[in-house]
Amino acid sequence: MSDKNEGYKVVSDNRQARYLYEILETYEAGIELTGTEVKSIRAGKANLQDGYALIRDGEVWLINAHISPYTASGQYFNHEPRRTRKLLLHREQIRKLIGKVEQQGLTLVPLKMYLKRGWVKVSIALGKGKKIHDKREDIKRRQDQRDMQRAMKSY
Repeated sequence: MSDKNEGYKVVSDNRQARYLYEILETYEAGIELTGTEVKSIRAGKANLQDGYALIRDGEVWLINAHISPYTASGQYFNHEPRRTRKLLLHREQIRKLIGKVEQQGLTLVPLKMYLKRGWVKVSIALGKGKKIHDKREDIKRRQDQRDMQRAMKSY
Protein backbone atom coordinates (compact mmCIF):
# COMPACT_ATOMS: atom_id res chain seq x y z
CA MET A 1 0.00 0.00 0.00
CA SER A 2 2.33 2.77 1.19
CA ASP A 3 6.09 2.89 1.69
CA LYS A 4 5.61 3.00 5.48
CA ASN A 5 4.56 -0.66 5.47
CA GLU A 6 7.77 -1.81 3.74
CA GLY A 7 9.58 -1.23 7.02
CA TYR A 8 13.16 -0.17 6.68
CA LYS A 9 14.73 2.61 4.56
CA VAL A 10 18.30 3.76 5.25
CA VAL A 11 18.56 7.54 5.05
CA SER A 12 22.18 8.10 6.09
CA ASP A 13 25.04 5.63 6.54
CA ASN A 14 28.27 6.41 8.40
CA ARG A 15 30.62 4.10 6.49
CA GLN A 16 33.71 5.84 7.88
CA ALA A 17 32.81 4.63 11.40
CA ARG A 18 33.47 0.97 10.56
CA TYR A 19 36.89 1.95 9.23
CA LEU A 20 37.88 4.13 12.21
CA TYR A 21 36.37 2.00 14.99
CA GLU A 22 36.19 -1.66 15.89
CA ILE A 23 32.45 -2.16 16.44
CA LEU A 24 31.65 -4.20 19.57
CA GLU A 25 27.88 -3.80 20.14
CA THR A 26 25.07 -2.01 18.33
CA TYR A 27 21.87 -0.49 19.70
CA GLU A 28 18.75 0.86 18.01
CA ALA A 29 17.65 4.22 19.40
CA GLY A 30 14.78 6.56 18.68
CA ILE A 31 15.61 10.21 18.22
CA GLU A 32 13.79 13.33 19.46
CA LEU A 33 13.22 15.60 16.44
CA THR A 34 11.25 18.65 15.36
CA GLY A 35 8.80 18.55 12.45
CA THR A 36 11.12 20.16 9.89
CA GLU A 37 13.91 17.72 10.85
CA VAL A 38 11.65 14.73 10.15
CA LYS A 39 10.65 16.16 6.76
CA SER A 40 14.28 16.81 5.89
CA ILE A 41 15.30 13.27 6.91
CA ARG A 42 12.49 11.79 4.79
CA ALA A 43 13.94 13.78 1.89
CA GLY A 44 17.29 12.06 2.61
CA LYS A 45 19.17 15.15 3.81
CA ALA A 46 21.01 13.83 6.86
CA ASN A 47 24.71 13.25 7.48
CA LEU A 48 26.22 11.32 10.40
CA GLN A 49 29.85 11.64 9.27
CA ASP A 50 31.17 13.80 12.14
CA GLY A 51 28.53 12.75 14.66
CA TYR A 52 29.05 11.01 17.98
CA ALA A 53 26.98 10.27 21.06
CA LEU A 54 27.56 11.29 24.68
CA ILE A 55 25.95 10.27 27.94
CA ARG A 56 25.07 13.21 30.22
CA ASP A 57 22.91 13.02 33.35
CA GLY A 58 21.63 9.54 32.49
CA GLU A 59 20.53 10.61 28.98
CA VAL A 60 22.13 9.87 25.62
CA TRP A 61 22.70 12.80 23.22
CA LEU A 62 23.57 12.77 19.52
CA ILE A 63 26.06 15.55 18.86
CA ASN A 64 27.29 17.11 15.60
CA ALA A 65 25.02 15.11 13.28
CA HIS A 66 23.96 17.34 10.39
CA ILE A 67 20.33 17.45 9.23
CA SER A 68 19.92 20.04 6.46
CA PRO A 69 17.21 22.70 6.92
CA TYR A 70 13.92 21.85 5.23
CA THR A 71 13.70 23.85 2.01
CA ALA A 72 9.90 24.08 1.72
CA SER A 73 9.42 25.98 5.00
CA GLY A 74 10.46 29.47 5.99
CA GLN A 75 13.65 30.25 7.89
CA TYR A 76 11.73 31.17 11.06
CA PHE A 77 10.18 27.72 11.44
CA ASN A 78 13.31 25.78 10.49
CA HIS A 79 15.77 24.01 12.78
CA GLU A 80 19.47 24.41 13.55
CA PRO A 81 21.35 21.88 11.31
CA ARG A 82 23.90 20.66 13.91
CA ARG A 83 21.89 20.96 17.12
CA THR A 84 22.27 18.42 19.92
CA ARG A 85 19.48 15.83 19.76
CA LYS A 86 18.29 13.44 22.45
CA LEU A 87 18.43 9.70 21.74
CA LEU A 88 15.69 7.53 23.21
CA LEU A 89 16.85 4.27 24.80
CA HIS A 90 15.60 2.06 27.60
CA ARG A 91 16.95 2.84 31.07
CA GLU A 92 18.70 -0.55 31.31
CA GLN A 93 20.44 0.01 27.98
CA ILE A 94 21.65 3.44 29.12
CA ARG A 95 22.92 1.96 32.38
CA LYS A 96 24.85 -0.70 30.48
CA LEU A 97 26.30 1.92 28.11
CA ILE A 98 27.40 4.16 30.99
CA GLY A 99 29.36 1.27 32.50
CA LYS A 100 31.09 0.35 29.25
CA VAL A 101 31.89 3.91 28.15
CA GLU A 102 33.29 4.97 31.52
CA GLN A 103 35.18 1.82 32.52
CA GLN A 104 36.46 0.51 29.19
CA GLY A 105 36.97 3.88 27.51
CA LEU A 106 34.77 3.06 24.53
CA THR A 107 33.10 5.54 22.16
CA LEU A 108 29.46 5.79 21.06
CA VAL A 109 29.31 6.21 17.28
CA PRO A 110 26.19 6.57 15.10
CA LEU A 111 26.30 4.00 12.28
CA LYS A 112 23.15 4.75 10.32
CA MET A 113 19.91 6.68 10.39
CA TYR A 114 16.86 5.00 8.92
CA LEU A 115 13.09 5.04 8.77
CA LYS A 116 11.37 2.08 10.39
CA ARG A 117 7.58 1.94 10.07
CA GLY A 118 7.52 5.72 9.68
CA TRP A 119 9.70 6.41 12.76
CA VAL A 120 13.23 7.80 12.49
CA LYS A 121 15.73 5.50 14.20
CA VAL A 122 19.49 5.71 14.72
CA SER A 123 21.76 2.71 15.02
CA ILE A 124 24.52 3.55 17.52
CA ALA A 125 27.50 1.36 18.30
CA LEU A 126 30.02 0.92 21.06
CA GLY A 127 33.35 1.25 19.31
CA LYS A 128 37.01 1.05 20.17
CA GLY A 129 39.31 3.27 18.10
CA LYS A 130 41.50 1.37 15.66
CA LYS A 131 45.23 1.94 15.44
CA ILE A 132 46.90 2.46 12.06
CA HIS A 133 48.24 -1.11 11.94
CA ASP A 134 44.70 -2.45 12.56
CA LYS A 135 43.40 -0.44 9.59
CA ARG A 136 46.21 -1.77 7.40
CA GLU A 137 45.41 -5.31 8.55
CA ASP A 138 41.75 -4.84 7.57
CA ILE A 139 42.69 -3.53 4.13
CA LYS A 140 45.08 -6.45 3.61
CA ARG A 141 42.43 -8.99 4.68
CA ARG A 142 39.84 -7.41 2.36
CA GLN A 143 42.29 -7.50 -0.56
CA ASP A 144 43.13 -11.18 0.11
CA GLN A 145 39.41 -11.97 0.20
CA ARG A 146 38.92 -10.27 -3.19
CA ASP A 147 41.87 -12.15 -4.67
CA MET A 148 40.46 -15.47 -3.47
CA GLN A 149 37.05 -14.64 -4.96
CA ARG A 150 38.68 -13.79 -8.29
CA ALA A 151 40.66 -17.04 -8.27
CA MET A 152 37.53 -19.07 -7.49
CA LYS A 153 35.58 -17.29 -10.22
CA SER A 154 38.15 -18.05 -12.91
CA TYR A 155 37.92 -21.82 -12.32
